[in-house]
Amino acid sequence: MTTSHPRTALSVNVNKVALVRNTRHLGIPSVTRAATLCLEAGAQGITIHPRPDERHIRAQDVHELAALMQQWPGREFNIEGNPTQNLMDFIRQVRPAQATFVPDSEAQFTSDHGWSFPQDAERLQPLIAECRALGVRVSLFMDPLPEQMAAARAVGADRVELYTEPYAAAWGTPDQATQLARYAAAAQAALDAGLGVNAGHDLNRDNLAAFVRDVPGLLEVSIGHALIADALELGYAATVRAYQQCIDDGVAARRS
Repeated sequence: MTTSHPRTALSVNVNKVALVRNTRHLGIPSVTRAATLCLEAGAQGITIHPRPDERHIRAQDVHELAALMQQWPGREFNIEGNPTQNLMDFIRQVRPAQATFVPDSEAQFTSDHGWSFPQDAERLQPLIAECRALGVRVSLFMDPLPEQMAAARAVGADRVELYTEPYAAAWGTPDQATQLARYAAAAQAALDAGLGVNAGHDLNRDNLAAFVRDVPGLLEVSIGHALIADALELGYAATVRAYQQCIDDGVAARRS
């Protein structure tokens, strides 16, 4: 059974704002100010990925953003990272709306693959259970493999976040339609298993609408690098509105 959602939520990843700030000791640009401007423009959430080396988001940012999000009821704070590194401490301290578990190493340049089952089941299950006991929704970062979705649900996950770099890399190539079909099939398998569907990694203003149109039940997209790059030219408010227009265009095409 296909499940639809009236509007896919946009969660803005502000890691790159922190990355620029960390090149100097002046506290600018402000991560909390960037988040505030995105929320004021209508973003439904804020995402961060605090890595152990604090290359961008620092521990202080986590707490300051958690305090900020308390002022925005109905908007969601999503903290992502590897639960076997530093993520669980932050989850216990601030209890965000959502924790996205990502299987990256401490030295990894960026997230580039999802969890695998049954290999990762034993270590993930108790951590997922702890998050849910704290009232925190858990999403697992996953490759678009339909056969893995039931296993993600079996370990207790609420949602999956489909890793979308292969789709983004195929955009504008003959492989584009094949990749879209892969993600649509994976999303449908997730829905059939009782999971919610999120997505993220290299989504942008060019490829977002088609993804929203073709991937069923898409609850949330988390977008950072491209959105912050666009904001350097357009400003935060105009950029958030542009991405939401892409989402709306995708939803409208889905219904037509």
